Amino acid sequence: MKIAMLSPIAWRTPPRHYGPWELVVSNLTEELVKLGHEVTLYATGDSKTAARLEYICPYPYEENPEIDPKVWEAMHIAHLFENAHKYDMIHNNYDFIPLAFSRMTDTPVVTTIHGFSSPKIVPIYREYNRNNYYVSISDSDRHRDLDYVRTVYHGINLDEFTFSDKPGDYLVFLGRIHPDKGTEQAIEIARQSGMKLLIAGIIQDKDYYNERVAPHIDNRQIIYIGSVGPPQRDELLRNAYAVLHPISYQEMFGLTVVESMACGTPVIAFNKGSMPEVIKDGVSGFLVQNVAEACEVMPKVASLPRSHCRQWVETRFSRQRMALDYQSVYQDILGGNAFPIEKTRTSPEIMLN
Repeated sequence: MKIAMLSPIAWRTPPRHYGPWELVVSNLTEELVKLGHEVTLYATGDSKTAARLEYICPYPYEENPEIDPKVWEAMHIAHLFENAHKYDMIHNNYDFIPLAFSRMTDTPVVTTIHGFSSPKIVPIYREYNRNNYYVSISDSDRHRDLDYVRTVYHGINLDEFTFSDKPGDYLVFLGRIHPDKGTEQAIEIARQSGMKLLIAGIIQDKDYYNERVAPHIDNRQIIYIGSVGPPQRDELLRNAYAVLHPISYQEMFGLTVVESMACGTPVIAFNKGSMPEVIKDGVSGFLVQNVAEACEVMPKVASLPRSHCRQWVETRFSRQRMALDYQSVYQDILGGNAFPIEKTRTSPEIMLN
């Protein structure tokens, strides 16, 4: 099967440190190549892949202030669709903008909806609902106005995560520093539990960091270590007692959660969004409602067999499983078994039904 894989260009595919969408695209692309598919990855020019690489933008715009994101996004997406006729399948991992091109080709377009950044973007998904095959990344993240062909959970490269059966003596917060992710709540859990907390991730909201996070960093109990790449991430996670994930929003998936469990490290997460789908409560971690409950279950973490965390990920969240699931989606589409669909250019009257 000839597949065009569209990745974002905010970061390299795979990312050097941060870049969750680019990481998912990389994991999927490499496994599809192993399955024997002819994959062309549309990403930044410095991307690393076993697939054929096509690019317009030489470097990620988040790493190059001279690059105007809108300009290069437009050229990047157009570059793929100008070559759409060469492929059996287009897999869009670039949010909503490529939807506007999807009626201009007869090549089927699968769009993985990695989440809704705002309710304001939903209208374009509604408009192109009948011209795309939408895939959700968790059942909890499905929008009631849209039709989906499948839920496919993200998969990670288990070879990048070293299992450790011995819990460490510190907690970890790994993620972007933003109110959504609950960095402030993680600090409070650590303080009330009397445990060291290592905070890792990009500072996405500088005011939040300066006002709610930085005042608590003392480099003894609360330590900020910045953004981490794969080797440092692996060491950080596998040697932790637990990872804290006190989110304040309906999170769509949570790669950090899966990565932690792959190392054998349980996760204490606020019970929102996809967390009940990603964490097996009482087995690979604990689902709680607030800071007080997180502190209450903290001693119980030591009783969780860390091997169960790893097994949970191996059976549900490997990149091999993800690739096989998407291969099944592609085959259903090409075989006419994926609905709803009307892949010819749909009339306005039909689209409004």
